[in-house]
Order: sequence, then C-alpha cells, then structure tokens
Amino acid sequence: MDFSQVLAEKTDTIIDKWVAAVRKDRRIESADDLSYTAVKDHIPDVLKAMVTVLSKSQDNDIQSIVTASFQHGAIRAEQGFDPAEIAREYHLLRTVIFDALQPDLLGGTPVEIIRSMRLIDAIIDEAIARCFKSYVEERFRELQQLHSSLTLHNDELTRLMSANQEYLSQLAHELKHPLTSIIGYSDLFLRQQRRKTEIKDTSANLEHIERVLRNGRQLLHLINDVLELSRYDAGQIKLHLAPTDVCELINNVCEMLEPLAGGKNLKVVVDCDRAPKEIITDPFQCQQIVTNLISNAIRYTESGTIIIMSQVLENQKWAIAVSDTGIGIAPENQAQIFEPYFRVSFSDRPYLPDSTGLGLAIVSRLVKLLEGEIKLVSEVGVGSTFTVILPLQIES
Repeated sequence: MDFSQVLAEKTDTIIDKWVAAVRKDRRIESADDLSYTAVKDHIPDVLKAMVTVLSKSQDNDIQSIVTASFQHGAIRAEQGFDPAEIAREYHLLRTVIFDALQPDLLGGTPVEIIRSMRLIDAIIDEAIARCFKSYVEERFRELQQLHSSLTLHNDELTRLMSANQEYLSQLAHELKHPLTSIIGYSDLFLRQQRRKTEIKDTSANLEHIERVLRNGRQLLHLINDVLELSRYDAGQIKLHLAPTDVCELINNVCEMLEPLAGGKNLKVVVDCDRAPKEIITDPFQCQQIVTNLISNAIRYTESGTIIIMSQVLENQKWAIAVSDTGIGIAPENQAQIFEPYFRVSFSDRPYLPDSTGLGLAIVSRLVKLLEGEIKLVSEVGVGSTFTVILPLQIES
C-alpha cells in the first residue's frame, strides 16, 4: 500500500486538526492570539516533504524538510514561542498524523507499517532538530540587535556619567552584573559562531541565550530610566496637554500590569467612583506616574492587595492614591525614597534585584512637572500609600 498517497489526500484534514489541537492545548499559550495561517506556518511544507519521503517511487526530499523546519523555527522565535511550546506542537503533529493514518496503516503488511512509522518518526525528529537550530539562530540574531542597541546608548551614557559624577559609583554598580553577563555569554556565542560547530546541547544553549536577553533588557531598562531622569533635569521634557479620562488611564495601566500582579497572586482593586470625569494634563507623563507607582507597589508586595483610588478634591484638584500591603518603608528612609538610586532594603537581602532605584525619583520629578505634589504614609510590615495630588487643569 502507498501510504504517501494516503497522507497526501489527508494533508488538509491533518493540518486543520493539528491547528485546532495547538489552539486547544494550554501548554502552547503563545498561539492564543495567532491567526489560523500564523499557527499553520510551514507545517504544510513539512507534510509535503513527508509525502515524498514515504513514496517508494520518488527520491527522498530531506532538503525540503530541512528548509521548512528551519523557517518554522525562526518564525516561532519571532512570535515569542518558548522551546517547550515548539516541542509540544511537534508532539501534537506526530499524534494527529498517526491518528489520521491509523485505519489505513492497519490495512497494510507488517513490513509496510513498520517502514512508514519509522519514516514518519525520523522525519518529525529531523524537523524538530532543524526547527530548534533555527530558533537558536534567531535568538542569536536578537542578541546581536540588543548589542547594537547597547552600543548606540554608549555615547549618551558616557556623557551622562560625566555630568553626574556623584552617581557614578552607584550607576557603575548597577551596570556591572548584567553587562558582565552579556559580555561573557556574547563571547561564548561569538566563538561558537566562528567555529561553525553544531549546537549539541540545545536546551542549555537556549537557556544561555534567554539569560543574556533577560540581562540585556534589564540593562536597557536601567539606561532608559537614567536617560528619562537626565532629560527632566536638563529641562528637555515638554508637556503635551490634552483632555484625559482618568479612569480609562488607570484601568489601562492595571491591565498592562495584571500579569505582574497575577504572577504573585495579588489582588488589584480600582476605585474610580469619585474620580474626575476628565482632566487637562499630559496623558503620557500622567500614565508614567501611575505605572511607576503601581508597578512599585506590586514589586514590593509579596501577598495581599493593591488598592488604587482616585477622587476629586477641593480647589480644582484631584488625587490618585496607590496603597499596598508590602514591606513598608522605615521612617528614617522616607525622606530619601525619592532620591535617585535609593532602594528600600529587605531584612534578608539588600534590595530587589530588578529594582533600579530610579522609579520614584522619576515619579517625583514628573509630579512636579505636572504642577502637583506627592505624599507618603508607610509602616514597616504593614504597607505604604503614595498619594499624588494634581490640578484638574494645567494651564500651560
């Protein structure tokens, strides 16, 4: 029996069932927002090559499998899939193919069945290997882009450090760890690339690449915060006033930060019942203030609730208060909390590793820019409440 012909006839059905299985599988979350075509990607080419390999009358078309799988891996990297999700979708492909061919396979001879099953397994294994190879190369390309971005920031960072000698030691400390990681792992991959060796331990190499990207993003976050602070101190931030819906702004920020809160099982409560309907302000700078306050509350709270409340005040003013049930801030530290690079310490570690110590410094400057004031009430072990008071309308 020619199973290649059977596979060719059932290809469309196999693809439809496979796409449905991928969408249904909760272990492949990256596919949730993709279209049918985006999920399908180059899998039809893999199946087409599989038909050729299964055929007794045609030469094996391994190169088609290599090409299709290579492209599939690169696209999955761009789409944000992680290696486990890619492995899972190939497992589902194998299952769907055998389910579709089972009635026909049972009608063949034992020799035909064994030959076909071995070929299908070998083809999928080869597809997985090539897919992961291209995935690694795409992540390496991201690393190179990250390196280029860091290089572009170098001159501005040098100028900034020269102009802010008092913060030089703190900034150097913040840059040291992620930059050391980037240099070390970049050197490793560059040497591998020059030797053009096969990557034997895909899982370990993927972990290295992800670590490099994670440290690089942390470094860029720090640099961006430093540059934001520098732009304010240099008077380079210009306000762009516009009518702004306070409740919509707060809800948008909460939606953006929901995964961060959800990861720690924190409850986020928003109370906008007494909030102003509309204010005249710079919506982007106002959003920066709200984002920094809420993300800070989530970062320093291990359990409990984050409460965001907004209300209209007297004298044409309004307020937004962000309360948490976090570690709190000692009285002796409250006067320093808005200074650059100052961070609240834990009892068992000096500070949170992803904190730059610049968030509240930026907030205090933006509040001043928007003609407002910020207040803090905090108790160690109980939590903190930051209240920002702003005018309902900025005139100019």
